[in-house]
Amino acid sequence: ADLLKRANILVKNQIHPTSIMAGYRLAMKESSKYLRNVLSRDIESVGKEALVNVAKTTLSSKLIGSDGDFFANMAVDAIKSVKRIDNQGNARYSEKAINILKKQGRSWRDSQLIHGFALNCTRSSQGMPMKLTNCKIALIDFNLQQYRAPMGIQVLINDPEKLEAVRQKERDIARDRVEAILNAGANVVLTTKGLDDMAAKYFVERGCMGVRRCKPEDLRRIARLTGGKVCVSLATMDGLEEFDPEYLGTAEEVSEERVADSEMILIKGGKEDRCQSILLRGANAHLLEEVERSLHDALCAVRRTLESGKVVPGGGACEAALSIYLENFATTLGSREQIAIAEFAEALLVIPRTLASNAAKDSTDLVAKLRAYHNKAQTDESKKHYSTYGLDLVDGKIRDNLNAGVIEPALRHIKAIQFATEAAITILRIDDMIKITPPEQQQ
Repeated sequence: ADLLKRANILVKNQIHPTSIMAGYRLAMKESSKYLRNVLSRDIESVGKEALVNVAKTTLSSKLIGSDGDFFANMAVDAIKSVKRIDNQGNARYSEKAINILKKQGRSWRDSQLIHGFALNCTRSSQGMPMKLTNCKIALIDFNLQQYRAPMGIQVLINDPEKLEAVRQKERDIARDRVEAILNAGANVVLTTKGLDDMAAKYFVERGCMGVRRCKPEDLRRIARLTGGKVCVSLATMDGLEEFDPEYLGTAEEVSEERVADSEMILIKGGKEDRCQSILLRGANAHLLEEVERSLHDALCAVRRTLESGKVVPGGGACEAALSIYLENFATTLGSREQIAIAEFAEALLVIPRTLASNAAKDSTDLVAKLRAYHNKAQTDESKKHYSTYGLDLVDGKIRDNLNAGVIEPALRHIKAIQFATEAAITILRIDDMIKITPPEQQQ
């Protein structure tokens, strides 16, 4: 927003938008380069607590910020447990492999990390085994209850004895469907629909586990983790009903365990990916939703940090350093882009000003002191360590935020500058705007 406001002032001063856009693009490239080469630090160089500090910085402005240590460690442990190597040999961490469950009651300090993918469901029958190993998991999206003819279909029976044959055929259809799935090799069946006592009988006889009423989004996530596919119908091109073994997913262990106040299904050791679950506790639904959003932000921040391997000091340190650097860089240019780059540098200071204002501090005084520190860092070789100094909004002073643990993923800063610049340039490209005047309402 500040980029656009300053660009609008330049346009009113008879500077063509093309020159402004060229200056903004050049400033964006120089900012990204300076962040990568000068301001960023490797995770290893700032210690093992870097990831925890990244998560704590993200949670500091959230509702659960008072318990930032507890949730930050939970987020780091969860993300590091779902590490996988892609085809290029790079480490990847997917927050989608972490299932977040919410259960009302107790304090949010009673939240816990569960190793494995947890489902808020139970076995359909107590006769089913509680634990299975080397599992073949069938994921289905249809009923395993006794077959019922769809609405609108009429069956005319003249002989009362044939009525029982129709009912028996309905039971046989449900039995054949269950046996088709079990004969394909499945010993764990998860369905989004129902699973009645008659179908459960066949599972108990075979020593298999059946779970009903799973959420469709959980089923899709389990399919990705176990290498299986969600089956929506057993119908084949020949008009028969068969279950293809290719739809089966694999897992090392599936068990029902008591977690907190209720039983849950835990899936461990998926074929394609490792999975974790986080059980959140809280007083009511609104609180749990807010905790989930805050924790998701922390998970994403830690993932970004691990994948990029670089962190930068927070608290307005990067913006102040870039502002000084771009102002000095602008003076080396002898074209109209110099003015646009200088305005870009001034616009970056809106971040530390806003931080100081939100903390009820004197933003003008704090930002002036911060700029003085970063100017010394870039001009005096003996004070180069000042480049990591940022705002301490609790005491209202300037401090070394890198040592204080206020750090953020470097990639987030780079992407934010790039996206903001591209958005401003896109709007600057607009030459004319046609506005339709609303019709006058008759009195």
